[in-house]
Amino acid sequence: MALDPFMPVLVVDDHGATGQIVHSLLRLLGFVDIDDINSGAEALTKMRLKRYGLVISEWHLEPMTGDELLREVRSDPGLKLTPFIVIGEPSPENVIAAKKAGASIYIVKPFDAQTLKAKIEAAFATRRAPLPDRQQALSTTAPPQLSEIPDATAKRFSGRFTGSS
Repeated sequence: MALDPFMPVLVVDDHGATGQIVHSLLRLLGFVDIDDINSGAEALTKMRLKRYGLVISEWHLEPMTGDELLREVRSDPGLKLTPFIVIGEPSPENVIAAKKAGASIYIVKPFDAQTLKAKIEAAFATRRAPLPDRQQALSTTAPPQLSEIPDATAKRFSGRFTGSS
């Protein structure tokens, strides 16, 4: 499945490290319309103002948890069909809770660009909502494709931010 690089993506992370890494991996995959938010409450507000084609959220958020955010999204008629990917630790309890709350996919840390791409494709394979209208490209140049970046698959997200790539 070809992913739409102009689809708006919302990344939610209250500490920033996970969000920065996910943002970078999404750029490597060719996405151009990425918004970063640092709280569940802000994410809900932003989602009600702009239609996102995909939400990627850390499970451990504060003060509104990832579970609470996901349940709010799934209970809102205008948002409930938005693909929602949860990122978290390899805890069976978290995976089960996220699926029960309505997560499209749960990604266990660590992961790389290829894993993220596969999980996004899987989220859309089970999706029932129509795609949002295409957004105009932010630039006239096409974003780089993953296959064009030699070390893209070598970038791996370990769940820890070290400040180096």
